[in-house]
Amino acid sequence: MTDVPNTPRPAEPSAADDWMLAHVAQLLDSYHALTGRRVYEGPEHGSALARAVYHADFVLLSHGTESDPLFNYANLAAQRLFEMPWAQFVLTPSRESAEPARQEARENVMRTVREKGYVDHYSGVRIVASGRRFTIEEATVWNVRSASGDLNGQAATFTAWRPL
Repeated sequence: MTDVPNTPRPAEPSAADDWMLAHVAQLLDSYHALTGRRVYEGPEHGSALARAVYHADFVLLSHGTESDPLFNYANLAAQRLFEMPWAQFVLTPSRESAEPARQEARENVMRTVREKGYVDHYSGVRIVASGRRFTIEEATVWNVRSASGDLNGQAATFTAWRPL
């Protein structure tokens, strides 16, 4: 399934880990650096911001840099949409969010993101754990980088989707 089956996966965001503040900050900072926009426009800062993003009504998810990247973050909106609890989400290769017949198209988008930094206005068909399909509309997909510029994965956010 992946090249790191024994790698510990992140625990579900909670007050105990400041709602994964360091990871969420990296997602938000990378998005802002590439697009000039903000994923979240609320007044919160620090762990309150990370908590607000986790409970937000938009989808935010990310994966790492493994050869078959695993999801490493999914806010509650993403978990509900994909019908997977956190513990299952972070064990799932991100490619499995697309049907096998659509994985090549998904990989082409991921390649473009790796090369150009981000893609705006992305639409694509995805599949949830139960097999139900939906279309993502107007998504932004971007590279997630550390403060020193290391590539740490890719992320996506969107507010619109429709069932198929």
